[in-house]
Amino acid sequence: MRLGYFAMPMHPMHRPWHETLDEDREAVILCDKLGFYDAFIGEHLTDRVENITNSMLFLATLIHATKTIKLATGTTNLSQTHPTLIASHAAMFDQLAKGRFIFGISPGNLRSDAEALGRLDEDRGKLFAEAIDVILEIWSREAPYRIDLPDNRFKVTTETTAALEIGLGYLGKPYQSPRPEVVGTVVAPYSKGVVLMGQRDFHPISANFLQAKWARTHWTNYAEGKASVGLQADPADWRVARTIFVADDDATAKRYAGGDPGSPYRFYYNQIMTKFSRIGRLAVFKDRIDQPDSEITLDYVMNSLVLSGSVNSVVDQILAMREVTGDCGELVYAGMDWVDPKLAKRSMELMATEVMPRVNAAIAQSNSVRRKVAAQA
Repeated sequence: MRLGYFAMPMHPMHRPWHETLDEDREAVILCDKLGFYDAFIGEHLTDRVENITNSMLFLATLIHATKTIKLATGTTNLSQTHPTLIASHAAMFDQLAKGRFIFGISPGNLRSDAEALGRLDEDRGKLFAEAIDVILEIWSREAPYRIDLPDNRFKVTTETTAALEIGLGYLGKPYQSPRPEVVGTVVAPYSKGVVLMGQRDFHPISANFLQAKWARTHWTNYAEGKASVGLQADPADWRVARTIFVADDDATAKRYAGGDPGSPYRFYYNQIMTKFSRIGRLAVFKDRIDQPDSEITLDYVMNSLVLSGSVNSVVDQILAMREVTGDCGELVYAGMDWVDPKLAKRSMELMATEVMPRVNAAIAQSNSVRRKVAAQA
């Protein structure tokens, strides 16, 4: 499994904005030094806690501050602007990054963002679907353009004003051909959107605040989507995000990852639970579909969703999780506020240099045993 990084990001409101932006940049730069494969960064317009308003703009500051890590929007919210702008900006980013770009997409589900943009009553799921169709058409066609897809509000043309001999009427293409990897974050158990991802060769990330047993349903639906278009799903294309903290000793891990009232992990899940409760979506935290909301307490969520401990303990927890989810191509480490920068950085270092090598060695050994048993059968 590869090791990736995903940050909303999420910081206490009292912290200065410039300070948290610097911290978020430092986290991605550290990921690059430690060999993380990619870093997904989220965006919201109207959230003082989740403080990055444009993930592409933020990631652009990291192109020349990093060497190998792929820089991923996590996500670009497609309901919030015209797809021609997104297609052009993403293509330019991919050119600047020389292909170190992953195009993470979503509708943009924050209602306060939609209200600020005058789109509160719009069907953001439909806007999303229409926008991605147009973006892919722009990248696949040559100028001049006449894009008029059925049942799609976005019409894109440059035919009237094009003067291709002097470059007018042209929309830029990505560095990667035919396009960058397209990734979507999946939250709901049994999400049917993952079937569509499989059909269109988009790749899923199962969210870190979802129980591992429900993440398994994402893979089942993704494989169904692939099979429906005559293709076989590859586990390498599936990412599973988890909330992880690794320390040099179990006592430190227990304190920092939940026991201490000032724990960034408690802050993170308290924020997420509060937001999901407001929109009636506590089901994402449940272990059973019929589990009552009254059982979804902060301690319950922390105990079931945070993997923490010393190196060997976290290795065991990840391998146990993998028994539930099945094989995936990437384990995505969820970023937190750096309440204690030393501990936060140490966790990322241990994850990259100690935990993942041991996890992958255990997976390789298990696969070797299975191959021998199969050969003898």
